[in-house]
Amino acid sequence: MPDVRTHEPDDHDNAYAGLLVNDVHWAFGTDFEDPLAGVDATVPDGVEPAALATYCLMLGDDALVMSQRIAEWCSNAPDLEEDIALSNIALDLLGQARLLLARAAAADGAQVPALPDGSPVPDEDRLAYFRDVAQFRNVRLAEVPNGDFAQTVTRILLFSTWRLALFEELSRSRDAVLAAVAAKGVKELTYHRDFAGRWFLTLARGTADSRRRLLAGLDELWPLWAELFETHDVERAASGAGVGVDPAGLTADVDAVLDQVLAASGVDRPDHGPLGGAHGRRGRDGHHTGALGSLLEEMQVVARAHPRGQW
Repeated sequence: MPDVRTHEPDDHDNAYAGLLVNDVHWAFGTDFEDPLAGVDATVPDGVEPAALATYCLMLGDDALVMSQRIAEWCSNAPDLEEDIALSNIALDLLGQARLLLARAAAADGAQVPALPDGSPVPDEDRLAYFRDVAQFRNVRLAEVPNGDFAQTVTRILLFSTWRLALFEELSRSRDAVLAAVAAKGVKELTYHRDFAGRWFLTLARGTADSRRRLLAGLDELWPLWAELFETHDVERAASGAGVGVDPAGLTADVDAVLDQVLAASGVDRPDHGPLGGAHGRRGRDGHHTGALGSLLEEMQVVARAHPRGQW
């Protein structure tokens, strides 16, 4: 290991000075391996690169934003076991996000933000840290604040049940990268869904207070449920080209799984209508709740303030 000290061992003026010397390690991932190494990243014949990139951004943003919300539970969960479980779920989604954003960049580099000072930040990190709210394409279910533990369990159940069905279809994509990401993600999302399903049942059939909290969380999140099955033009084109999935086609399978959990828990489906958008525009179009702006400000502040930061 190279000597990165800038002071003699007995010089205590700046105990951390040595951390700033080795410029191989950039704070935002430059020294990591290519996340797509070993996978054929060639855009399939007949597929528009820009459309493929946008589709990957949609799925990547879902995972990135959801992972940030779940990560907020780190050190705040009801007990250590759930703290670790939630942290692992957040890390799984963050890994999916990195691969999908990297795939978007490889398909169409024009969608990667350019940094004015030419900082050597990896493409997937530029997409995560240097896009504004209106450029994010995630569904709004992923971005709303956590609420209590019961609401978080409900959100993970809704999100993972839907995303698991989507990834099962996506594993047959004509795009080699998406197929590989989905195949790995199916295993992860199966655990996420089972974790949330067990806790949903436990809270629904537990104390009066736990059931009250669970039902309140379900009521609050339910208006965001329908958006997951609304087909955006980009999703329709990706599905038609054999690289993506039309979410509308997932409705029956997802409903069947969710209805089993609700029935076992003695919980009825809420009858609230879906949350509208601005002139029909929703998360896939870059129209979001105010909560996403606050989340991105916190997530992006260090990268934007110190794009050449080192560790």
